[in-house]
Amino acid sequence: MGHGSSWMIDRERLHRDGYALLRGAIPSDWLDDLRAAFDAGTKPSDQWPIPRQVSWRHSLVDLDSKVQAVCRLPEMLAVVGELMGERFFLSQAEGREPLRGGGYQTLHRDLSAQRPGDSVNALAYLDDYGAENGATRIVPGSHRPAQGEPFDFNDESRSVLLTGSAGDILVFDADLVHAASLNATGTRRRSLLICYLTEALYASHLETTKLRSVRMDTADRFDPSDFAGMLRDYSSGFSVAGTGAASSGSFGVSEA
Repeated sequence: MGHGSSWMIDRERLHRDGYALLRGAIPSDWLDDLRAAFDAGTKPSDQWPIPRQVSWRHSLVDLDSKVQAVCRLPEMLAVVGELMGERFFLSQAEGREPLRGGGYQTLHRDLSAQRPGDSVNALAYLDDYGAENGATRIVPGSHRPAQGEPFDFNDESRSVLLTGSAGDILVFDADLVHAASLNATGTRRRSLLICYLTEALYASHLETTKLRSVRMDTADRFDPSDFAGMLRDYSSGFSVAGTGAASSGSFGVSEA
């Protein structure tokens, strides 16, 4: 869909489940440029400040203008702001892709930094994704476990395998249990991992930018109230105006 379209995201469900999958959020005419930026920015594992997993392809993309535009899509920022509930900033953006025979992860959390909800991540998919090429698994509602209730990360009974198309964006609380799956076929599954943190974490963010290969300017601030005009309250939720179709509504981040 083009600009001016909207999809429904239930506010209660968003906070209950800890994620939203924004279908078709990236304009389709951006995808070729984004894929080209990903491929041009690819660096071998041993050329990063901290060597990366060899079963993944990693790409340095945070200075690319189209990547920056994706990071600032109003519909995505509206969801991030709703999850965080306070001013935040873009802390990291890089490309990641599971290689053939690689990508599988045990369920895990990326973890918030100082309080639940102070870190929100997004995966912007540049290729179609599914069971055959390393799609992301999530456990809805696992970001706010009951006090004293341990999570068995080897128990897949509640996990959901996400499938979809290039242009979708998964936005999720950093405490949501998730993992990448095995890319059994080698079919490409490029994505942008985008990380947002609350304003209070800015000083500690600056201390680790070189280790995380963050080159972009991270001074911009976003406030949930900036998107008040996009969010229309209903008895069952809210609407986000943007480019997508109907939706279901940290420092140490995973590959997923």
